[in-house]
Amino acid sequence: MSDQHNKPLSRRSLILSGIATLATPALARAQSSDAFPQAEPAIRDQVPVQRNISSFTTQNWQDHFDQLGVGCLLADITSRAVHYWGGDGVTYRLYPSSVPLSEELTRRGYSTIVRKTEFPSWTPTASMRERDPTLPERMEGGDPGNPLGTRAMYLDWPAYLVHGTHDTRKIGRQSSSGCIGLYNQHVEQLYPLVEIGTQVRLV
Repeated sequence: MSDQHNKPLSRRSLILSGIATLATPALARAQSSDAFPQAEPAIRDQVPVQRNISSFTTQNWQDHFDQLGVGCLLADITSRAVHYWGGDGVTYRLYPSSVPLSEELTRRGYSTIVRKTEFPSWTPTASMRERDPTLPERMEGGDPGNPLGTRAMYLDWPAYLVHGTHDTRKIGRQSSSGCIGLYNQHVEQLYPLVEIGTQVRLV
């Protein structure tokens, strides 16, 4: 009797162990440090944000600017998106962006693009270095650690920019010291479209 009971149990055990063996590679991949980096530092320990669907809703430049001019750029801090309208009245671009870490670092209002740079160098402000004394005095353009990425467009407000970033985790999050950040591939698409004198609004 005990032999008859043991045989079904043995078959069941074999089937279960076979399933477990087949599942092991999938589990190993799911727990791989490549898929989920174990040593990746959190960005300012931010709680993951809920993505705002309105960030990918098109807007009209007339709701924000009196005239189109050579172009208009809207940085919507609430929905974490950048809208651009070209001076031709046809061109329109919409990109996800990073925004300032806190309300204290956030500036809203109207500005203008006054300068553009490819592979910009970065000089942290005194307040940035006060918050983080480990920051360098200056970082050259092209350095993979440079937080300005591959392109930068400077506003007429000192130390405020729309720029790229090598750290793609920052996009869609509160992660900057005041600037508006874009994926490098997006800022490289936007850069040739934006002319000096483009109107900018941060809301």
